[in-house]
Amino acid sequence: QGELERALSKVLQEDVRLIGSGRTDAGVHAIRQVANFFTRKEIPLVGILKGANSLLPDDIAILKVEEVPEDFHARKSAKKKCYLYRIVESNSRLPLFLDRAWVLGPGLDIQRMGDACKLLVGTHDFKAFQRSGSSVKTTTRTIYLCEVSTSTWEGHRCIEILVAANGFLRYMVRNIVGILVKIGRGDLGPDAIEIMLNNKERTYAFKTAPACGLYLKEVYY
Repeated sequence: QGELERALSKVLQEDVRLIGSGRTDAGVHAIRQVANFFTRKEIPLVGILKGANSLLPDDIAILKVEEVPEDFHARKSAKKKCYLYRIVESNSRLPLFLDRAWVLGPGLDIQRMGDACKLLVGTHDFKAFQRSGSSVKTTTRTIYLCEVSTSTWEGHRCIEILVAANGFLRYMVRNIVGILVKIGRGDLGPDAIEIMLNNKERTYAFKTAPACGLYLKEVYY
């Protein structure tokens, strides 16, 4: 955010403060993040796009700039967000995927993971899946989509988990992935999802999936 604000401030010759669609934890990637800001400068949108991109580091790019209504708010106006989590299977360390995916030994049962995903869809209290010690007004969220698929990435089997919801709790997706891996290993049954939702607590011991495999894929308005 700081890099974007510095670039935009230089292009617009005024102090720019961005409002993002939500914060991402350290190590989490954003394929399509959305942010808005206010300016009185009359500069062509393409000029803002090209000017800011020329000042940004290689790992950040502005894909689109558009004018929005004055009451638009990147976070409050969002209707739905979609996250993608990537797991790459390998028996050996893969430096190539160090910051891009969670590398695990092969053998995850995709069918079991998919069955568990179906139990997450709908409106539930996801208190059991939030970060310990988090404080929010409500832990109820609606998941519209939760599915698992496989592909090949650089010669390795890649497991992709998509989760779309009207909002997310801190670590919610990473904890969902963590228990899905436990289920995929056969250590727990898919019904562990229902049990945790009903108990509203972390009933089972499982590892929170690392941030490196998580991507904010899309924000919908």
